[in-house]
Amino acid sequence: MSRSSPLLNLELQSNPEMLCVVRHALGQLAETLGFSSAECRAVVLAVDEALTNIIKHAYGGEQGHPIRALFRRIEVPRDGNQRKALEIVLEDRGKKIDHAKWCGRPLEEVRPGGLGLHFINECMDAVEFRRKFGKNHLRLIKLLDVPKPEKGV
Repeated sequence: MSRSSPLLNLELQSNPEMLCVVRHALGQLAETLGFSSAECRAVVLAVDEALTNIIKHAYGGEQGHPIRALFRRIEVPRDGNQRKALEIVLEDRGKKIDHAKWCGRPLEEVRPGGLGLHFINECMDAVEFRRKFGKNHLRLIKLLDVPKPEKGV
């Protein structure tokens, strides 16, 4: 996997009011990278859900705790080729997540909440979680599908 320098590096506090700033910045970044409107919305939704989960679960809803969001263009091997992608790494110092409880509720249960992990997994091409040196790291990858030029154009 080829890594590049960060396109955007945000240091924010666990405050739900800051999510609109991240949504706006990420939407602009995704559009600039060439994602379709639908893909831009999907990436923004996934990151918004992930940050909401960090605030709610890792930090127990407490404000003022650090969250780092790193956005970088990378290349990943896929189907025998190198594919361009957007890598998003969210890092927090919140409590350790119990992987046994790290699953969304069934879609058949109609009630508010509990679908964030479902949205994240549906919107992104890869989702990885690890805990290292007292920090949670959530890595999200969205492949950039560059349309091939039409013949004769």
